[in-house]
Amino acid sequence: MTTALITGSTAGIGAAFARRLAADGHDLVLVARDTKRLREQATELHDRHGVEVEVLTADLAEDKGIETVADRLDDRRNPVDLLINNAGFGNKGRFLDVSMADELRMLKVHCEAVLRLTSAASGAMRERGRGGVVNVASVAAFVPRGTYGASKAWVVQFTQGAAKDLAGSGVRMMALCPGFVRTEFHERAGMGTDNIPGWMWLDADKLVAAALADLARGKSLSIPDPRYKALMGLVKVTPRGLLGGISSRTGRKYGPQ
Repeated sequence: MTTALITGSTAGIGAAFARRLAADGHDLVLVARDTKRLREQATELHDRHGVEVEVLTADLAEDKGIETVADRLDDRRNPVDLLINNAGFGNKGRFLDVSMADELRMLKVHCEAVLRLTSAASGAMRERGRGGVVNVASVAAFVPRGTYGASKAWVVQFTQGAAKDLAGSGVRMMALCPGFVRTEFHERAGMGTDNIPGWMWLDADKLVAAALADLARGKSLSIPDPRYKALMGLVKVTPRGLLGGISSRTGRKYGPQ
């Protein structure tokens, strides 16, 4: 049996990872802020799949929460074989409309927590000569679009750099870059979704299946859908000045700032 730790496990992509990994026979460590939801999720997955499920209540916007999860990842007696850094959120509003406290909280969760948890997990994994880390970023990482996109761009660059540094160690690292997924993400940020075209929505379970397949292939970057792969191909050849204007208008219409 192997063990996977998933942050932000109670909804959306995190919950989809939990369902899939439990179905595949992995024991789980589930991390989120809501203890009640964590326990309900743990009971359901244990009863349905017969796997062992541990819960950790932690707020990754706080040092104490990060330290709690890092300590679990560093536990050599109960090793974690796969880390899914999924916790994240969006802020509604343009630059200077969002409070500095909220901007810094986002960077804490998206960047500092990812750095510290990836370091704790990969150090223990390298000693064993095996393991994997999936850091959930976004296609927003590839367009100039405020703090959210910038934080996800950091996740991509950090993960791919670390993957190169750990090549040959048995530790796999991958940045996962989904597009729009039907989760609680937009609702929590107070963003409407009625104007998002239907073709842009991805299914969380299919996304996770594609991501795990990419991880098994040794990819350091996963854009798990042909539609978004095509869009990102266009992004690469679009002049940055033009892209900035397009992404600004599109971001205000569809996505987080």
